[in-house]
Amino acid sequence: MHKGENAMKTGRYNVGIGLLTMSGFMFYGFLLIYLRDFAPDKEAWSASYAVGKHFEARLAHVHGNLFALLNLALGFVLARLATASDRARSITALLGLAGLLMPVGILGEVYLGLPPILVLLGAVAMTASVIAGGVISLRHWGETKVTS
Repeated sequence: MHKGENAMKTGRYNVGIGLLTMSGFMFYGFLLIYLRDFAPDKEAWSASYAVGKHFEARLAHVHGNLFALLNLALGFVLARLATASDRARSITALLGLAGLLMPVGILGEVYLGLPPILVLLGAVAMTASVIAGGVISLRHWGETKVTS
């Protein structure tokens, strides 16, 4: 396999899973709208707007979509960096995907009472992926040739 072809595959999962994650958290947003505006106990839900499960649910929704977008961007950047090592691109891609543990972990806390370890792991992984993506972009961006 040509190195440029492998680079295109490296970001594929970040883009695909990013889009699927975004759609999932968009549907979750629709659920939050239902709970706020249409559910039988909407007044109680709205009264807890800034505290408790409602606040945590909104955090999950926002971070889920943000981290999905970060994976989309990361996937497209990694696909462009054909001259960067396969290992560096793969680690960066995996860290980006692991970052999705953060919003999933928030939902786990809200609905399953899980400890916040997934939130912390996801936050560290996403931060590391963005740093790694920035470093390899600075090192390899000008070396890349887009071919069709």
